[in-house]
Amino acid sequence: MSLHNLTPAEGSIKKGKRIARGEGSGKGGTSTRGHNGQKSRSGYSKKVGFEGGQMPLQRRVPKFGFTNINRIEHQGINLDKLQSLVDSGKITDTVNLEVLIANRLAGKNDLVKILGGGELKAKLNITVHKFTATAKAAIEAAGGEAVTL
Repeated sequence: MSLHNLTPAEGSIKKGKRIARGEGSGKGGTSTRGHNGQKSRSGYSKKVGFEGGQMPLQRRVPKFGFTNINRIEHQGINLDKLQSLVDSGKITDTVNLEVLIANRLAGKNDLVKILGGGELKAKLNITVHKFTATAKAAIEAAGGEAVTL
């Protein structure tokens, strides 16, 4: 071992660039940032979606529509769906929220509305949150009862 072949221990020195440590380092002067301009300054950060001063996409795309924050969403169930459950023997004469949740037609937190699609032949006593006029008329025409919660 002599002075010309001494090396530091593995992992004891950093191999990264030492920027802005004088001209002799080769990385002095502009410190790898080029010459003038926004990117050469300290504190520069590019905004998300920045397109070089061009009008950004989120400002070019038109905005439209309206979302009513007071909207009440109902889970709609058509009469033909109820009739098919009667035909398969899953419901007999009473339909309420528990029956609908058990048959996966509604979730436990849903508001349910019976819609007038299809026809109902069975006599059913239905208790839900809302009915359309056609659904209520069809249920009563079949001899059933429509009760609003």
